Amino acid sequence: MGILNITPDSFSDGGRFAQRDIALRHAAQMVAAGATLIDVGGESTRPGARAVSPVEELERVAPIVEAISRELDVIISVDTSTPAVIRETARLGAGLINDVRSLRRDGALDAAVATGLPVCLMHMRGEPTDMQNDPHYENLVGEVSSFLQERMDACVAAGICAEKIILDPGYGFAKTLEHNLSLFKHMEALHVLGRPLLVGVSRKSMIGKVLDKPVDQRLYGALALAAMAMIKGARILRVHDVPETVDVVRMIAAVESAK
Repeated sequence: MGILNITPDSFSDGGRFAQRDIALRHAAQMVAAGATLIDVGGESTRPGARAVSPVEELERVAPIVEAISRELDVIISVDTSTPAVIRETARLGAGLINDVRSLRRDGALDAAVATGLPVCLMHMRGEPTDMQNDPHYENLVGEVSSFLQERMDACVAAGICAEKIILDPGYGFAKTLEHNLSLFKHMEALHVLGRPLLVGVSRKSMIGKVLDKPVDQRLYGALALAAMAMIKGARILRVHDVPETVDVVRMIAAVESAK
């Protein structure tokens, strides 16, 4: 899953792909490199990010989703929690709703049901503005698993079949470095939920803190985590650096498929 942020303030690439032609060109490059999904987001969810109005988010995202749907053979994932954006981008060709708030925003679950699209549910406490204010867990893996199970149950009760649900542990969201590392180490425990796992750690601060690297020097750390995520059973890797990650995926797949 290649990341395409249509935002001025994302932590890694804010403002780079705000223009439609530039965004479409970058999406095409990621597809050519091996991405099978493009994740389009119009609201930054980095710690402390400001809220974006539904109108502003839709104005950012809709033209890009429409262009990619018209020009490229790829699944379009929309990184949104906003009901109006869910409905409109589904109409324009989106194939997956990727919601960091797990469809808890008012109206989001109903909107997702109405589209009939698959959804990705992510673990997070609070909002991006306050999620890093001293997060605490008594049983980290158990609490993350319980949250994801509860959101799965809510989706199924609302009319989304379980086979259309993907789960994201939410690395970097309401978690300290120690939480992120421990949750990654014990990722296999989440397979008990029975759904594919999406892992998004590309360029994140957990890499920067361990390696003491700025955001533009975290590629090798991200590739190490991508390899570990695959080995631990992740099915989707959400990344900025598609060509390099595709090499990791293909190499591991070749070894795993050998006789």
